[in-house]
Amino acid sequence: MYPEYFAPHNNLIVPFLSLIMLGMGVTLSADSFLAVLKRPRVIFLGTLMQYTLMPLAAWVVCMALKLPADLMAGVILLGCCPGGTASNVICYLAKGDVALSIVLTSVSTMIAFLATPFLTWLFIGQTVEVDVTGMLVSVVNIVIVPVALGLAINYFFEARIRAVKDVFPAISAAAIVIIIAIIIGTNSGNLEQSGPLVLLAVVLHNGLGLAGGYGAAKALKFSEIEARTIAIEVGMQNSGLSVALAIKHFTAAAALPGAIFSIWHNLSGAFLAGYWEKKPVPNPDKHGRSKTIGNLHH
Repeated sequence: MYPEYFAPHNNLIVPFLSLIMLGMGVTLSADSFLAVLKRPRVIFLGTLMQYTLMPLAAWVVCMALKLPADLMAGVILLGCCPGGTASNVICYLAKGDVALSIVLTSVSTMIAFLATPFLTWLFIGQTVEVDVTGMLVSVVNIVIVPVALGLAINYFFEARIRAVKDVFPAISAAAIVIIIAIIIGTNSGNLEQSGPLVLLAVVLHNGLGLAGGYGAAKALKFSEIEARTIAIEVGMQNSGLSVALAIKHFTAAAALPGAIFSIWHNLSGAFLAGYWEKKPVPNPDKHGRSKTIGNLHH
């Protein structure tokens, strides 16, 4: 309704996203990454699906809908980004494995500086010029450096910042809302024409990620909890990163899919979590017998 208040502030997108990544780093510890060594098979599948299914699904959606070059660049870039931090909350609500979700998000985030630029170039390099080196540097500056700084702060000052940690999710939520507002404001003129098409692309992309992640995990005989976790992790992207990279390396229109995805994947994730939360989860206890996890009370 009031795009003029937000459109001029594109320069805030990168700092706000870096703040979100800093918050992610602060909530992690070295133990989070050591957990990878204990569960290599499920970590490998989740990360592989993140960087194969989502880029491929994005490309299929773009071809099927015949998206123009700018929007195609945005959807492909979105598909090549790591998992989003919101997946950890949705995973908790869906009775998934929250620790696994955090590790999957962390691993896909830390290898994004190589995977995201390369895959973006691989899928759209023939259609749109992709500055692979520039994008790699951007991902390092926007993601890797803040996350590493957050990890360092948590390691050296854990006792002092314990009370502040609880504030970071609220700060991250506010930051992503502002980022979305800026992108929607910047693209206010394109929304009437492109909005419905972009929304359709986003819904299809997200749906393919959720369904594909769950289906692949079940086909490979992973547990119901692991399958739910992988589905949520694969289907929910770091849309804030795609927005920041689109603005820096493509066009404002290319940032629109990421902005709409930021809204949609939280809605679809919440609906899916609500459905799964009501379904009992068979879970073997330490003796290998099957038991049922009751409803979460929160």
